[in-house]
Amino acid sequence: MSNPIDTKVISKLAEILDKNQLTTLNYEDESCKISLIRENNGTVVPAYIPAPQPAPVQAAAVPAAEEEAKEVIEDYTNNPNAVKSPMVGVVYLSSNPNSANYVKVGDSVNEGDTLCLIEAMKTFNPVKAPRAGKVTRILVETGDPIEYGEPLIVIE
Repeated sequence: MSNPIDTKVISKLAEILDKNQLTTLNYEDESCKISLIRENNGTVVPAYIPAPQPAPVQAAAVPAAEEEAKEVIEDYTNNPNAVKSPMVGVVYLSSNPNSANYVKVGDSVNEGDTLCLIEAMKTFNPVKAPRAGKVTRILVETGDPIEYGEPLIVIE
């Protein structure tokens, strides 16, 4: 059950890992999952995990925690206090893995303060606070893939 791996993909992912000074990078498509992990000595170790084969279709209950998390995002979709993603990409709550997050729950922010970054096509785009207020909820985690209009942070 071995799938051929495109070494160009792994090389490109390793380049992204190095360029952005990341410690881990995950990639997934319909045929496989690839995780790159930088060890303490700086060596990049690729780990190839074949994508799971689809299980027979059965009616299954969604775990309560997963359903609850889904409800949380849905609750903020139409919330006027939610700062929404201006683009599709990957969200980062800090400028690099060794830095503190731009904001945390309870922080006061001013209009124009950077809340997070969204990486799209190798470009990091800052998401700025549209108004002053207090951060009451952070709905994403670093590395989460996000969609256009997805709520990221709530400022009240």
